[in-house]
Amino acid sequence: MTVIRVLAATATILVLLLAVGWLTREDPSSKPYLKILGSGFMFNYRVADVYYGFTALVQRPLPTGSIIEATFEDPAGGAGHVVRTRVGTDTARYSLRSPPVRGVEKDKPYRVAIRVLDREARAVLWRDSLSVRSQISDAVVPDRPLTIGPGYARNPLR
Repeated sequence: MTVIRVLAATATILVLLLAVGWLTREDPSSKPYLKILGSGFMFNYRVADVYYGFTALVQRPLPTGSIIEATFEDPAGGAGHVVRTRVGTDTARYSLRSPPVRGVEKDKPYRVAIRVLDREARAVLWRDSLSVRSQISDAVVPDRPLTIGPGYARNPLR
């Protein structure tokens, strides 16, 4: 008789724990596809390069082959720079960055529009945007690279 009571009590506790777990679970479909982990500008004065970008974490399963697309505002004006990457199974973190840019002003927000597209790039699965600010202007970056090559050899044209 005590064995039956122990089994009944154990079953009751398991049912209660399952019910609590079910009621407090987080539905994956309520999460956005991507969570932006960080963003910012990168200034490499040695090679006269300025770009900006962001890192995102996949929070909700995406079909393999889906496309993450970012449109970076051009600080110099004109059309935005579109950058795309395909989602694979090897990682859940993706970093996208603009091509080299010029005309960056201190404390001015630059818009990045982010979209997740299906593998054929026909349907938009998700979209978001963010603003990236630089703490300095690109006036600190020279017009020509100071160094060349992998060993940062001095640029003979300077």
